Amino acid sequence: MEQYKQEFIDFMVESDVLKFGDFTLKRRKSPFFMNAGAYVTGTQLARLGEYYAKAIHETYGDDFDVLFGPAYKGIPISVVTAVAYAKLYGKEVRYCSDRKEEKDHGADKGGFLGSKLKDGDRVIMIEDVTTSGKSMEETVPKVRGAADVTIVGLMVSLNRMEVGLGGKVSALEEIKERYGFPTSAIVSMADVVEHLYNKECEGKVVIDDALKAAIDKYYAEYGVKNA
Repeated sequence: MEQYKQEFIDFMVESDVLKFGDFTLKRRKSPFFMNAGAYVTGTQLARLGEYYAKAIHETYGDDFDVLFGPAYKGIPISVVTAVAYAKLYGKEVRYCSDRKEEKDHGADKGGFLGSKLKDGDRVIMIEDVTTSGKSMEETVPKVRGAADVTIVGLMVSLNRMEVGLGGKVSALEEIKERYGFPTSAIVSMADVVEHLYNKECEGKVVIDDALKAAIDKYYAEYGVKNA
């Protein structure tokens, strides 16, 4: 596993973004929970943008123009990633996000924040985590309807590796099949378990034998083999 991915896993735990225990989600109980809203400091956000930038650079290369972050959590992620991309790779990319409610006045009226989408733009969608694909259902038509653009792919921070709403493949795979563009994540839960199992992070073992057994049981019921 690449060094930056190992660092990102530690970063999620240290930032209290990725937690382990017993959590009740909408449809099931889970031994882990991720909340990207816990990235709140300047240092955390700067590091988050760098990890996204590295993953995008490695996965999709530099042939893109816009980072699109769906409202709301995708807005700061797209901004900090655009900053990091310029810093790390010397490439200026624009950010764009949608509004939940269209603005009907002022110089920036309309349904988008940031850069306007233009014909010929190559766009990378960027999100925190995808569990159902609902945000893509709302935003992909907006992006494709705004201009003649190409969606290069989607990057999320964590692939939860769970069966999506269709009950057969992961949410990321469902998005790929439905909209026809690649999907990827900085790390997967398999990466997380591989990196943290019986290893110390901040002076304590995060995933011990008992938690590993709980995670294995969870994926036996809700996971997909080739997520």
